[in-house]
Amino acid sequence: MMQQYREAKARHPGMMLFFRNGDFYELFEEDAELGARLLGITLTRRDKSIPMAGVPHHALERYLGKLLQLGHRVAICEQMEDASQAKGIIRREVNRVVTPGTVTEDGLLDPRRSNHLASVFPVCGRHATVGLAWVELSTGQFQAADVPPTRLMDELGRLTPSECLYPENLASDLPASLRETFPEMTLSSRPDWNFDSATARASLHNHFKVTTLTGFGFDDHQPCLVAAGALLQYLGETLKATLPHLTRLRPYRQEHCLFLDEVTRRSLELTRTLRDNDRQGSLLWALDRAVTAMGARLLQEWLASPLGQRDEIERRLDAVEEFVRDATLRQDVRELLREVLDLQRLTARVGTNRASPRDLASIARTLRLLPRFKAQLSARQSALLRHLESRLELCADLREVLDAALTDDPPVNPREGNVIRQGYDAELDSLRALSSNGKNWVASYQASEITRTGINSLKVGYNQVAGYYIEVT
Repeated sequence: MMQQYREAKARHPGMMLFFRNGDFYELFEEDAELGARLLGITLTRRDKSIPMAGVPHHALERYLGKLLQLGHRVAICEQMEDASQAKGIIRREVNRVVTPGTVTEDGLLDPRRSNHLASVFPVCGRHATVGLAWVELSTGQFQAADVPPTRLMDELGRLTPSECLYPENLASDLPASLRETFPEMTLSSRPDWNFDSATARASLHNHFKVTTLTGFGFDDHQPCLVAAGALLQYLGETLKATLPHLTRLRPYRQEHCLFLDEVTRRSLELTRTLRDNDRQGSLLWALDRAVTAMGARLLQEWLASPLGQRDEIERRLDAVEEFVRDATLRQDVRELLREVLDLQRLTARVGTNRASPRDLASIARTLRLLPRFKAQLSARQSALLRHLESRLELCADLREVLDAALTDDPPVNPREGNVIRQGYDAELDSLRALSSNGKNWVASYQASEITRTGINSLKVGYNQVAGYYIEVT
C-alpha cells in the first residue's frame, strides 16, 4: 500500500495527498507531520516507523477548507473498488485535486466574494509587458489582457486572486515580489512548456473549437493568450473535466473603466479596511444590500473597476433611478431575488462534473422564477432594463426536463436514491418495483408459469448456493 501511496504522491508534486483507507483519509510521512501541525490531528506511526495521521471521510470538506485557507494544494486519492471484492491491494486513483483557485464547492467558498485563479507570463525586452489571464472557475468568467510591468501589481490587487500561476524557471524576481505584495495568495509554479506559445495557444484553440482568437477580440500573438493557455492546461490537470461552462475568453479593456492603483484602492478602503484588512467597515460593507450572492460579487467587481465612460454611467444611473422612483417594482424584484439561488456556481459545478442531484433541483427552482422576472422588467423606461429584459432567456426546455425528471426533494448523494421521479422512466420504475416488491413478483411469476405450463407442482425457490431456481415435483 505504501508503494501505491508513494507513486500517487510522485505524480502530484507540491501537493498534500489524502489517501483513502476505509472510513479515513490518511496522510503519511512528511504530509502526516505537516497535517498534524496545521490541522491539530493526532500524529501516529505505521509499522512503528512511518509517520501517519488521518481524518474521518465525512469530515473531509472541513479539513480541506482549513488547508486551502492556508494556501495548500491537496490531491484526493480514492478507493476505486469495493474492499470486499478486491483481489489483493485495493485499486486507488487520484480523482480530485483541490487548490485555492480551483474550488467550486459552496462549503469551501465565500458566497459573496469572487475566487480568481490568475496566470502571469512576463515578456522581457524592448517592449516589456506581462500577459495576464484570470478565471473565476465557480462562475465561468474567463478574461485576459496585456499589462505594463508597472501595472501588474495594481491589476492583481484589483482581482485579489487566491492562486497565481507562473513559469517555474522564470528569470526574474517576480515570484518574490508577488509573495511580498500578496502574502495570502498561493503561488504555483508550472513547467515552462505550459507557457510555450504554440502549446498554450493550441490549448485555447482546442477548447473553444477555433483556429484563431481574433473573433474574441485578441491578436493571436498577445502574451496574455499564452498565460490563458497555461491556465487552461492547469484546470484540465487538476479538475480532470472538459469545462464546457468556460464558453468564451474575453479581453479586459482598461479604457472602459476608471483605473485605480493599489495604493488608491487601499486608501479609499473600497473593499477592505486599512487597519484590519477586514470587509466590515469598508465602502463595500456599507453599500452591500444585495439579496443574492451573485449580486454581492458583482457589486464588489463594480467597486474595484468603476465605469469610465459617461454614456455607460448614465445608462446605469437611469436604471437605478427607475428603481428609486418605483418602490413597488423595487420591492417586488427584491422579493423575487430572495428566492434565487447561486445559478453561476451551480452551473459551474455541472460544467466540472461535480453537481449533486440537489444542485440540479436548485437550478430548476431558480429557472421557474425567470418568467416572473421577465414580466417585472417588461415595458420599462430605462434602456438598460429594457436591454436586460430582451436578453433574459427563459430556458423553458431545460426547466421542463428538470421538473419532469427530478423528485421534489432529491438528496445530495445520488447513492441514497429517490433522485428520478416516478413515471419518468419505465425501465427504472420496473427495477424499483422489483427491489421493493420482490416477493410478490416471484409469487406472480410462479403463478404465471403454472398457468403457462399446466404443472401445478411447479415452485420457484431460493438458496444461497444456487440462487433462484424452478422446482418441479
